[in-house]
Parts: sequence; structure tokens; C-alpha cells
Amino acid sequence: MSITLYVPCDSSAVSLGADRIATAIAKEAQQRGIAINLIRNGSRGLYWLEPLVEVITEAGRIAYGPVQVSDVVSLFDADFLHGGAHKLALGVIEELDYLKKQQRLTFARIGKTDPVSLDDYLNNDGYRGLSNALKLPQADIVKAVTDSGLRGRGGAAFPTGIKWNTVLNTPSAQKYIICNADEGDSGTFSDRMVMEGDPFVLIEGITIAGLAVGATQGYIYLRVEYPHAHKALNAAIEKAYAAGFLGDDIQGSGKAFHLEVRLGAGAYICGEETSLMESLEGKRGLVRFKPPLPAISGLFGQPTVVNNVISLASVPIILDKGGDYYRDFGMGRSRGTLPLQLAGNIKHAGLVELAFGLTLRELLYDFGGGSASGRPIKAVQVGGPLGAYLPESQFDTPLDYEAFAANWTVLGHGGVVVFDDTADMAALARYNMEFCAIESCGKCTPCRIGSTRGTEVLDEIIKGHELNKNIPLLRDLCNTLLNGSLCALGGMTPYPVLSALNHFPEDFGVNDKSNAV
Repeated sequence: MSITLYVPCDSSAVSLGADRIATAIAKEAQQRGIAINLIRNGSRGLYWLEPLVEVITEAGRIAYGPVQVSDVVSLFDADFLHGGAHKLALGVIEELDYLKKQQRLTFARIGKTDPVSLDDYLNNDGYRGLSNALKLPQADIVKAVTDSGLRGRGGAAFPTGIKWNTVLNTPSAQKYIICNADEGDSGTFSDRMVMEGDPFVLIEGITIAGLAVGATQGYIYLRVEYPHAHKALNAAIEKAYAAGFLGDDIQGSGKAFHLEVRLGAGAYICGEETSLMESLEGKRGLVRFKPPLPAISGLFGQPTVVNNVISLASVPIILDKGGDYYRDFGMGRSRGTLPLQLAGNIKHAGLVELAFGLTLRELLYDFGGGSASGRPIKAVQVGGPLGAYLPESQFDTPLDYEAFAANWTVLGHGGVVVFDDTADMAALARYNMEFCAIESCGKCTPCRIGSTRGTEVLDEIIKGHELNKNIPLLRDLCNTLLNGSLCALGGMTPYPVLSALNHFPEDFGVNDKSNAV
């Protein structure tokens, strides 16, 4: 009887040597005449422990990590295939505090299964949501999503049910579902983890969205930098078609839905929904004027649902367990769970899925373990390169859309990038302004010109030149960007720039904080 063990195929784990570990384990087992069943799973999201090897034993799934090729022989010598003691032994994986304290709904399967095994998916509650959706009227599917309180997890936090209801009630012979998988924010990787670690949950969520609004065609717009996700998605889509979960007659229901992956070309602006649609239509990724809204006139001028990966991947559990079940997690108007991604100068980098309401301080220290350098955490940027920098005085802010907005900050896609007290906030502000200048589509003047002038002004400020003139000028430019830009790229660039200036004026050469605010 063979022993089952798991080595991640997640691209982050692979970058740390997971493929080499899998090869070395298979080779060593063969040399010792031991029969093993080696499964490549997704990552659990404990990235400081990758490559993480798990073995099924009578006591449960025992984890070892971070494993290097040089550790493989000693692991076999320690009888790790039966949970033997070793310096890398971590115990039963589900009992580790980092995982045990989480509330994994969207990520319930990730790290447990073979990502492209449809049998694994079905044996772990997969396609139950779709099965329920096939029995419901369209309006009832939309109502379940509306009742759940699910809001857009890509950053805008717009109520998903309202968007779906608009598309449902807009007459058209053709409607579309677009999954925005152009995950480009710094410090974010939850979309990638879903696509690499549980692609069927995304496919199921997109299919349910199609049934809900009467769309028969879906597209996953995937960033070109995600080749592992591309491969996993295509493999899963092929199996979904073969098993009748996609196609002209989904599970004998007479309802059709088709799905394919389209690759972007690496433009950050194509993460904006209207630029994304322009790109899908074969055009240059330029922001469209709104109105009309994509829900009324979107892809090829037809009603279109555009949702983020996490939004769509959250739909199956809502249709499986009900909108009330999902809504019972969270606080205020922020319902359900959010996958938070810890990156930067943090001891325990990884993914944490929890209900809204946890404070940033709890996330940084209870899960993240503080800074990797051991120095005090100076600032945290939440929400990608357009997110504000939060100082230590704001670490007790609960992770909630409205609570963050009250501080003039954004929760965004849940990316959390940590900086210790050696960080130069003026240099970081310049980086954010330059990022906008480089990634601007160029359609609107405030973003195209303002970000370039802003970078130049920050260069002067960093040199200490005429601060009494240049700091007000920077604020004026930010005001123009904030109020005059066509989309969030220009409109939100002031968030990191002004938060850095307001909270850390000394890094800009301003000694009196009152002069900076």
C-alpha cells in the first residue's frame, strides 16, 4: 500500500525549489523500494515555510518545512512518511495557529487537493453551488448573492448582487461574464493562489454568474505573468467541458455556458474594467468614459458582468450554503471573508483568510509575527500601489471597507506590504507617483501630465529644494489628480503620496508636522 504525500505546485513554492523537492523524494523512495503516491497540491499560503511537504498519517496530515533537497535523505531516515520526528517537523498542518485561527471559505480546498483533479474537487464539496443554481430561477440566484452582502473583492467593493441584477434586467440577445484576473497590485497573490490551487472553484463561480444573468460566454482575462495559472485554468476548463460542467447543455439542464482564458499583455491599466474590455476586443487598453456602465453596455457593446477572481470564487459557497451563511461573517456593510496577503518586511509572509473586523495590528503581529528584520514597523501600505501608507497610530483600524475609508485609506484587494523604520517614505512616495506616470494609459490629462510633473516635484523635494514652494505644489497636483482623473489610476495615486507626506513629514525634510498636513 502506497503512502500519500503532497508537494506544492504553486509557483511561489516552485520558485523556492518545490519541483526539485518532488523529484528528489520520488527518486529516494524508488531507491529505497517504498511505494508513494506523490500529489502536487496548491500552497496553504504559509510562504515562509515553503517548500512545505505534507504526509498523510494516522494522526492526520503531518507537515515538514521549509524543505531543501539536502533534507530529503534525512527525512527518509527519520521515517517522515509515517510522521517521524525531524528538525523540520511542524506537526498536523491544520493545527498550526496560522491556519487554525483562519476562517477559510473561499480558500477551503486550497492546499488540500490536486488543483486539476475534478474528482478531488467533487469529493470536497465542489459543484454543489452550481447544482443548486441549476434548480433556481435567475432572480433567486442573484438574490442569494445580494443577500450574502458580497462586494467586489478587486478593490472597488461595489455590491456584486446589484451589478448582477443590472445585467439580468438589461435585455440583450448576448451577455458576457468577464473574470478580471489581471492581478497587478504589489503584494497581492490571492487571485494567483486560487487559479493555481483551486481553478474549479473559479470556473464554477463564473458559470453560476452566467446562469444568473443569462450570459452564455465567459472570459478569464489573465495577466501574462501567470503561466502556471494559465496552464492550470486551461486543464481545468478542458475537464469541466468533458464532464458536462461547461458547454451547450450543462449537466443536462439545457442551459449553455462557454468559457475561455485570454492573456493580457502586461499593462497595469488593463486591471481597470473598461480598459480590460478594450483589450479583450483587440484594441489598445484605454479607459472608457462612463456612463454607459459595463453592466449595460460592456464587451462588444453588450451587458457584461466584470468581477474579480475572489468575488467569483466566493460565489459557489454562497449558492451551496446560502446567502445568510456567508453574511454571518464580517462586520457592518463588509460581509463574508477577505483573503489578506502579507508581504514585504514581515516575518511570516503569506495568505490569511478571515472575516472582516480583524484589526491591522492583529494581522501584523498575531499572524505576521512582526517585521522580518526585527525592527519596529514604520508603515504599512494596504491596497496595492494606489493604497495609502498607514502609520503605527492607525494599526488598530479594523479591516473593514468603511473603517478604512474614514481614515482616507483603502482596503482594496487585501494586499498588505510592510516597511520597517529604515524605510524612506519620500522615496516610496516618488515611486508611487512614477508608477502612475509609467502605467498611465494617457487618455486623460491629469493622470498623463500630472503624474509626470508630480515625479519631478518630488525629485525637487527630496533634494530639499524650495520646500515652501514645492510641497504646496505637490498637494495642488494631487488635488488635480484626485478630482480630474478618468479612472482610479490617476484618482488614487494621491493616496500613497499624501499619506506619506502627512504621516511622515520628516522624511520630506519638513520638521514641523503641522506644516505638512
